[in-house]
Amino acid sequence: MSGQKKPEIGLGLWKIPNEQCAEVVYNAIKVGYRHLDSACDYGNEVEVGQGIAKAIADGLCTREDLYIVSKLWNTYHSEEHVLPALEKTLQDLGLDYLDSYLIHFPIAQPFVPFETRYPPEWIFDPEAASPEMKTAPVPLFETWRAMEHLVELGLAKTIGVCNYNTGLLSDLMSYAKIKPTDLQIESHPYLTQERLIRHANNYGLSVTAFSPLGALSYFELDMADELESVLTQPVVVSIAESLGKTPAQVVLRWGIQRGCSLISKSTKTERLTENLEALNFELSEQAMSDISGLNKNRRFNDPGDFCESAFDKFYPIYD
Repeated sequence: MSGQKKPEIGLGLWKIPNEQCAEVVYNAIKVGYRHLDSACDYGNEVEVGQGIAKAIADGLCTREDLYIVSKLWNTYHSEEHVLPALEKTLQDLGLDYLDSYLIHFPIAQPFVPFETRYPPEWIFDPEAASPEMKTAPVPLFETWRAMEHLVELGLAKTIGVCNYNTGLLSDLMSYAKIKPTDLQIESHPYLTQERLIRHANNYGLSVTAFSPLGALSYFELDMADELESVLTQPVVVSIAESLGKTPAQVVLRWGIQRGCSLISKSTKTERLTENLEALNFELSEQAMSDISGLNKNRRFNDPGDFCESAFDKFYPIYD
């Protein structure tokens, strides 16, 4: 087990352009970030590693100061592919181990060799006459067994899952010899996921919320409308004004006070610094309740929606 406690706010590395990524990681570490959330699928782990290496070389931190997370992509779910997938991630990041390695989605897809395409993304063969997403008959039990071996080898201090629902989580806990330590899910005031978070906590898992500001991460992907921004909700704006904070800081603080760690993303150093300020104040019980009252079960990152429209495959994982 890792002796490193997961920091409450981490830098999410999804959608950070390769040409900016090393500098963003370096600057984030410089202003105080110690939790970095990466993934094979983000396609920028080489640059993430460059930022980490420079920060360590310049004395901003040691490797042991950092809590570094990455994720197993869908095409590597078969038992024989899990270890090579992690070794590739470690090579790209320039690291000997991860603090946490997560199953990215409970979705198995056919294996794509590294030399064919990396990261492989969702489409099995982009050159096909009708490119589409394909699935593979790999049970999650098999994938988890291989994940446990990574802990035994010392390559991952802990292991966990992303995008699992309550049923999958209970099933995992019934067969896991090495228990997951973390569940990473989409959660924000429009998708509070209170029952799932409580269920995970009852099993002793910590919960990390990605997209903690909701729609903000999805405007550029046309997966959300700007009118859906929680940051313009009158209740959030009012609370922010009363505290002298920004709406983003208030929403992040709400997530932290719910007991979650948060993955926030920005390429701007001033915004990264601003987000960390969410650690330094508290919301009243009434403010917490008012923000939670915004819930409408609005999920922005839903394979049941985007797989069909983008990859010609209807594949829901949430009811």
